[in-house]
Amino acid sequence: MSLFNEIKAKINKNLSPENIEIIDKSGLHTKHKSFDPNRYHLKIVISSEKLKEMDRLKAHKLIFSILKDEMKYKIHALEIEIK
Repeated sequence: MSLFNEIKAKINKNLSPENIEIIDKSGLHTKHKSFDPNRYHLKIVISSEKLKEMDRLKAHKLIFSILKDEMKYKIHALEIEIK
């Protein structure tokens, strides 16, 4: 299973969002000093009534906790947009 499918599966299992889109923005960061080609810069656009009802910081912390292993080893930066 690809990383993107793993991320979607974990978020779907824990949050059951209406929609989730993952955008790979790694190519925009290749010239950064800390760039690592083995780690991704991602943007997650997630439609979720549950997350919209939460405080923004708590919603982001929840997503980060769901993806804690990926954040350690596979994701360098994560942008989250909640709709």
